[in-house]
Amino acid sequence: MSKSNSKSRIIQIYKLLLEETDEEHFITVREIIERLEEQGITAYRKTVIADIEELKSQGADIVGIRSSQNKYYLRQSRFSLTELKLLADAVSCSHFITTAKSAEIVEKLSSLTSRYNREQLGCHIYLSERLKSDNEEIYNVVDIVNIAVNQKHQISFLYFEYDAKKNKVYRNGGARYELSPYGMTWDDGNYYVIGYSLKHKTVISLRADRMADVQMLEAVSYPEPDGFNISDFVNTNFHMFGGGKVIKVQIRCKNELMKSIIDRFGIDVKITPSVSGWFNAFVDVAPSPTFFAWVFQFRGGVKIVKPFNVKRTFFEMMNEFRAGEVFTE
Repeated sequence: MSKSNSKSRIIQIYKLLLEETDEEHFITVREIIERLEEQGITAYRKTVIADIEELKSQGADIVGIRSSQNKYYLRQSRFSLTELKLLADAVSCSHFITTAKSAEIVEKLSSLTSRYNREQLGCHIYLSERLKSDNEEIYNVVDIVNIAVNQKHQISFLYFEYDAKKNKVYRNGGARYELSPYGMTWDDGNYYVIGYSLKHKTVISLRADRMADVQMLEAVSYPEPDGFNISDFVNTNFHMFGGGKVIKVQIRCKNELMKSIIDRFGIDVKITPSVSGWFNAFVDVAPSPTFFAWVFQFRGGVKIVKPFNVKRTFFEMMNEFRAGEVFTE
């Protein structure tokens, strides 16, 4: 047998083991020989066994089971089915990944396991397509930003929003922005680029899927400001209801809302008993319209206790809302 045919045979044997076997599904030497013959490759029992031993010597985690017919399977050691399922569902539910790209990535993840597991890997988490991005450029954005962060170079880009007719409108009069990127974060299904803006003279965050025509510049990135920590920035700006000074706020909550408090502030949130049916929670937040909107959604089930100025600001916002109401038939 020619050397090239020998290489082809061992590659096909590995593909058979990868695609057709796992801990619950085996393949015999006879079945391997038959499948190879279907592809026009001649093989014998001794050569197949020798090829499998060669694959094992090169690191393939092939398990052999001695019986009337030797059986083999490839241990799926790179990712378990559960791990692949988690990855596939995360990709499918990410807002910034387009529907088409999500399907493509899930298909690639499926190739990492046997065909029997692929059926179980199918996505059973459904996200309305209206929440999926239509910006195919996002993958190029992520790639360039990662390179710029690693090489400590600035980037320039266009940044857009949408007008009342859903048309893209480029901010800054269509002029390019420049940013010294420090990293990226993923929050609520969206990707954000974090970096220093010389124009604003501060660290800002921008939606990656709203960036267009991103280019890496020759200019070296502006050094991180003294005392800056990207983890603290993410925590303050994304997990504590927006930028601004973070302070301790006491809120009184109905007992049945404990799950919502833990979901928002974590299992370590400080709590104390309050009046019957209520508890107090002491949370670190940046008081902002986003925080007040979060409180408002519970329709009185969450009340701001102190500090007084935060409580007063909340009621002022509610009064402004009432003043702006217009009732029509």
